[in-house]
Amino acid sequence: MAAEVLCTRWTMVLMRELIAGSTRFNDIRRGVPKMSPTLLSQRLKSLEESGIVERKPIPTERGVFEYHLTEAGRDLRDVVIAMGMWGQKWVESSLSLKNLDPSLLMWDMRRNLNPKPLPERRTVVQFVYHDLPSTKRDWWLVIEPAGEVDLCWADPGFEIDLYVSTDLRTMTAIWMGVTDVSAEQEKFEFSGSREISSTIQTWLGLSPFAVQKKHVS
Repeated sequence: MAAEVLCTRWTMVLMRELIAGSTRFNDIRRGVPKMSPTLLSQRLKSLEESGIVERKPIPTERGVFEYHLTEAGRDLRDVVIAMGMWGQKWVESSLSLKNLDPSLLMWDMRRNLNPKPLPERRTVVQFVYHDLPSTKRDWWLVIEPAGEVDLCWADPGFEIDLYVSTDLRTMTAIWMGVTDVSAEQEKFEFSGSREISSTIQTWLGLSPFAVQKKHVS
């Protein structure tokens, strides 16, 4: 019965997104970009019926709901993490690096970014993936002093503190923990604050499984 609830297509990926903290439908969609909105709605409804997710209205926004894990849903955290750790260890990295998605990469980088090494003011970092078409090449991370991080597809209009130019495969490999910035230095071009560029490995948002993998080792 547990398999019937959890082993349908995309369900564990959806659970990963919920456990990572996404609650609104559009935010969840950004974490599972290959899942159609219709299927996402169906899976959320199924998880709600199974007592894993509960849908709550937002009092200040009419007709808008958030999805929160119930106690049963939160109890699946170790299962999801174990699955991710297994994949990081045993699924060949080259296979993952053939399925590159800049929006998913940047969304996870935004979520896991560590603002502590950055200046105590608004910091804007523009990532330029020079190997991608213009519609997918430029991404902006806006880090506020309180630690809130926004991801922008279009220029947010703020002064840029650091430009980071590289290719998508290199950045994805770093995010996965397969390599790091120092080992791939020749594949990066930085322009702007040396203070921010010199600490990039410490504030860069890596996969939670990459972080745990290093911790275990």
